[in-house]
Amino acid sequence: MQRVEKAIVVIAKIGVGVSFAVLIGAVLTQVLGRTFGSSPVWTEELTRFAMLFTVAFGAGLALRSGDMVNVDIVCESLPGRWPWRLRLFSAAVTAVLCAILIPAAWRYVSIGALQTSPALGVRMNIIHFSVFALLVGLLLFAALRCVAMIWFDSDGQPHNRMDG
Repeated sequence: MQRVEKAIVVIAKIGVGVSFAVLIGAVLTQVLGRTFGSSPVWTEELTRFAMLFTVAFGAGLALRSGDMVNVDIVCESLPGRWPWRLRLFSAAVTAVLCAILIPAAWRYVSIGALQTSPALGVRMNIIHFSVFALLVGLLLFAALRCVAMIWFDSDGQPHNRMDG
């Protein structure tokens, strides 16, 4: 299980890194273009697309590290096993919600095959895939948390970002 989780984390981190590097490159090109004349039209569109993929790859990592919006003051102050139960419930509901939304997200990706972006000319199913990837990533990380809590005696606490 740790190998699977580690592989998913590595893929997500690479995805975040690559998409963020593209974002930086597009913004830098846009700033330099505006400074020395006019910026290329495609930089604004590429920036938006890179942001979508950064969020798509980063959402699961944020869930794993506890960086998502989290209201745990009340939950963690409850007695006994209640905090553990609520963490399990939260992960399970996240996984179920993602599983319900994945077919609709795939339909959204399919619709994008009929469209292209105005400036870059990229088929929009490639861009729409970011929504599908976000849901799959969240589903995987939420399911891994559930499995770890139920079968591997995990407390369900978020992983520290520096631990890998």
